[in-house]
Amino acid sequence: MENSAAIRMENITKSFGSVVANDAVSFSVNFGEIHALLGENGAGKSTLMNMLSGIYRPDSGSIWIDGKPANITSPGASIRYSIGMIHQHFKLVDVMSALDNVRMGIGRHSGKGRTGRKKAAVEIGKKAESLGLDVNLSKKVYEMSVGEKQTTEIMKVLHRGSRIVIMDEPTAVLTPSEIRKLFDIMRRMKEQGCAIVIITHKLGEVMEISDRITVLRDGRSIDTVVTRETGIPSLIEMMVGRRIDLKIERPATKQGEVLLDFDAVTVVGPDRKVALNDVSFKLREGEILGVAGVAGSGQKELCEAISGLTNAEKGRIFFAGENLIGKKPSEIISLGVRMGFIPEDRLGMGLVGTMDLVGNVMLKDYRDQKGIMLRRDLGAEKARSIVEKFEVLTPSIYTPVAKLSGGNIQKVLLGREIDSDPRLLVTAYPVRGLDIGASFKIYDLLNEQKKKGVGIIFVGEDLDVLIEISDRIMVMSGGVVTGTIDASLASKEEVGFLMAGGDSGGFD
Repeated sequence: MENSAAIRMENITKSFGSVVANDAVSFSVNFGEIHALLGENGAGKSTLMNMLSGIYRPDSGSIWIDGKPANITSPGASIRYSIGMIHQHFKLVDVMSALDNVRMGIGRHSGKGRTGRKKAAVEIGKKAESLGLDVNLSKKVYEMSVGEKQTTEIMKVLHRGSRIVIMDEPTAVLTPSEIRKLFDIMRRMKEQGCAIVIITHKLGEVMEISDRITVLRDGRSIDTVVTRETGIPSLIEMMVGRRIDLKIERPATKQGEVLLDFDAVTVVGPDRKVALNDVSFKLREGEILGVAGVAGSGQKELCEAISGLTNAEKGRIFFAGENLIGKKPSEIISLGVRMGFIPEDRLGMGLVGTMDLVGNVMLKDYRDQKGIMLRRDLGAEKARSIVEKFEVLTPSIYTPVAKLSGGNIQKVLLGREIDSDPRLLVTAYPVRGLDIGASFKIYDLLNEQKKKGVGIIFVGEDLDVLIEISDRIMVMSGGVVTGTIDASLASKEEVGFLMAGGDSGGFD
């Protein structure tokens, strides 16, 4: 195992206007090492890595790659320095095969020259074999599982000759078995001398896979520690500046009447593929129903069918005794159905990024105002209430929401929906990409609503969180419900088995 410095960043400073994203940050990673980079949203992690990948250039400071000064002026230059980045959202062409995605762009930046398909297939196959990977190079991306797509991304950066690999939230949408496979791949890459940087919010995984950890806070490097010599409470204290109780409450509530009744619902997508296939379940007042599944298992269509954004081909959806099938969102609202919908795409579907907090708050209830003129003073009053109650960090209620951090955007969205006094909350990945402090604030807010008798659907990707916060967990695979289990008795292995398409009766 090599132990020389692959990356050495010294006193890196980067500002955007008056905002200092990185303030004299120093960071180093060795060859043959897995190094975790931790910090809350806005701590400067992405900015620091974007300077390694050539997207930004530092205002001051120096970067050394493999012991030599590096001038990384573009993504192409980053590739020539043997740096590869695997993004959370994969950069693959769906209609192309794994082989063609791996070969794409090789001749332009790597300096290796563009080899023929057959020769490339042999080289890629040998590399995959050395890492213990089972890769079908002829398979099209749209036919792949999430794990297979990630494997293709890994092969793409390695085929370009990358010895320094940056992974951004690599386990966000993987099943437990896929995470184990990924960690096996990372360990083999480490054994072969790669330097790996992993950015993640999952501290348990950091403790399992990393050798060292660097923590950033408010744009500054707080400390670099050896993983085996630290613990999760200490890491959190470094990240947020205070201790946080990591236990997620599951308050015992008296569940009321059936609030939502999904009865044999089938939804067909725009491509005429079945997205939900004969799905049935019930949700009661004062209950949190967790929904687990790998990406694309029907969670999005489930949420949109409830809110009226997607029409069902067949089946019935009863909410408080009213059949919602065939009704538009505006018609559902006009019926007096009090529903809060927190979509997966916060700025695409939930809020308008260019509008301020006042305007976004008014989007929910402008129909309730009387007269031909909208009263922004009422919207401003509600916006101030949400900022205070949900501890939204914003310069002003008139600041465009797109300028807020991810956690504060989510608080605005959640606050607006809760302020409407809902009976049902539908939440899709409500803490995706959020830091520890913001995530636990949202868990507390959801539990407060549960205690009030609100029924909550919680679509999540972190199985530890789903098991802790939910009363029951419904698992989906390929648009089908593979099982619904009592969260207090559930294990990650059982949920993962169902996510992979296993039947609830087949888990031992």
